Amino acid sequence: MLPALPKNRIADWQVKYSADKPLLSITVLFLLLALIETGLLHALQPLENHLSDFFVRQQAEGLQPDPDIVIVDIDDASLARMQEQAGSWPWPRSVHGELVRGIAREHPAAIVFDILFSEPDQYRPESDRLFNAALDVDSKIYFPMVRRDEAVDASGAPVAKVAPLLGLVRTPEADDNARIAVLAPLAIDPRHWRTGTINFYRDPDGVGRRARLYTPAYGWLIPSLVARVATDLGYHVPQQQDEILAWRGKARAFKHVSYADLYDDFGREHPERPQNELTGKIVIIGTDATGLHDMVVTPVDSQYPGMEVLATALDNLKNGRTMRAAPAWFPPLLALTLLGMAASLLLRRGHVLRAGLLLAMATAALLAGSYLAVGRLYLLPVAVPLVLAWAYYFLCALAEYLRERRERELAMREFSRFVNPHVVRELLAHGGLSRSGESRQITVLFSDIRGFTTLSEQRTPQEIVALLNRYFSLQVDVIFRHGGSLDKFIGDCIMAFWGAPLDDAQHAKNAVAAALEMAEVLQRFKQELGGQDADFDVGIGIHSGPAVVGLIGSDQRREYTAIGDTVNLASRIEGLTKGVSRILVSRETRDLCGEAFAFEPFGSFKVKGRDREVELFAPVRKEIR
Repeated sequence: MLPALPKNRIADWQVKYSADKPLLSITVLFLLLALIETGLLHALQPLENHLSDFFVRQQAEGLQPDPDIVIVDIDDASLARMQEQAGSWPWPRSVHGELVRGIAREHPAAIVFDILFSEPDQYRPESDRLFNAALDVDSKIYFPMVRRDEAVDASGAPVAKVAPLLGLVRTPEADDNARIAVLAPLAIDPRHWRTGTINFYRDPDGVGRRARLYTPAYGWLIPSLVARVATDLGYHVPQQQDEILAWRGKARAFKHVSYADLYDDFGREHPERPQNELTGKIVIIGTDATGLHDMVVTPVDSQYPGMEVLATALDNLKNGRTMRAAPAWFPPLLALTLLGMAASLLLRRGHVLRAGLLLAMATAALLAGSYLAVGRLYLLPVAVPLVLAWAYYFLCALAEYLRERRERELAMREFSRFVNPHVVRELLAHGGLSRSGESRQITVLFSDIRGFTTLSEQRTPQEIVALLNRYFSLQVDVIFRHGGSLDKFIGDCIMAFWGAPLDDAQHAKNAVAAALEMAEVLQRFKQELGGQDADFDVGIGIHSGPAVVGLIGSDQRREYTAIGDTVNLASRIEGLTKGVSRILVSRETRDLCGEAFAFEPFGSFKVKGRDREVELFAPVRKEIR
């Protein structure tokens, strides 16, 4: 059998648990919230995306894209300059055929169109024929297609029939009877179909961060244009749905050649551009002209040319550069670690600032680590765990502040019963009471009622209680007004002291001034009682000296009080006032008062517990002349 815990240990644990219960509840709540958010909900994912996009953008600015990827740009200037030769957009496809012939003469690695040719030109069929004839060059030329919505697949072509033409990849689950809807390059002779999809897929926040490699459909894999080009060029293409793009440079960082400049140069008898400008290059023909709306939102820019997304994806596959995401268990583990680290300090009293400092250091380290990881092509999601940790910290700090505030208010209410409320506020502002006792020089006052027995015989118990409460209230107001601390009521006796809990260099003077006013208040109170209570009187004894002051008592109940010989002697002096003087003070008190009062000597008295007699004096207010 385990030994029983001592009652005081149990009581301490119950008090501590009661005080810490809000923090424990908040801790459990955030641990559950962290698991739900990072594992299932992902409501804060946009925040994570914003941070990673910022780091990606910063890292990309200092990098140069692959120089072997060149973009032939149908820009605004090209549209304007080609107006006379080719008319308005879309141009006759024979124009593209002439450009293809010129590029092919320089033997590029590949020519990739980022322009759809999904319908034959009904008005200029001869132009399509010339374009197709130009494709008989000794170069690899690629054309895009678009994967249409699955809802219209029933009206599409049989997969088994178009698979060889579209380069579909069969998997063991392939359904030969399925149909698939795509916008194929129907203006191009099927013998020239080197095609792949160019669908741009956005994350839920509208930003495109990935390049599609293969799109699954009925057990078949539809290659993207990127995957088709990269495979033919011998680059490693992982058989997966997409890859996270590793960006290099700002928007338009790839080498751009104006379509019009290149077209005009190919038509010159003596070309002005370098002869091997495009030799061995991957040439992408696309547009970033304002009116053609081929702009998308990416982490690098909110107006990023679509053809540069294609170029970036090819750059990634060509150079083996792709961003890698952290494993799914990383965000929950990091969130729980941060919360546990903060909780280990926050659940200890007085460690709020230390927890905040530690969390700030962890935040700086994680942000720096995440930034450096992006430079190494690794995405470390730290934003959501940090937001959860800081939200937990601030909520706990608020709960701790409210707890301390409640304790202060409770302490103020409780302590205001014994000390002037103004003194309590000042005391709490300086850090509260010391729980350990301390030795102080104080002045102690005892005031006892005379004639209480006669008073009790003439009134009912209810009247006596009301009378005493009225009297004590008047006298306690006097004590507080002179900066004293009410120690306790002992029957019909009042014990008060000066010099604690706050320092008071004039403790003796203030105690004597309070005693004189208490005597005056007594006279006014007796007038309220009337002539039948003429015997009602008080005796006040005062002594100054060292005493131990502090919260004294048992584990279950403590009170702020003073103990020691000084307290005992003050009580003895009060007992000597009967038949001598209403107020008597010791020589020690008289000497500390200086010239503030006049004192009438009453001789020396033998006091129980003391070998030497005690000199006693009665204070008198000095007359103002």
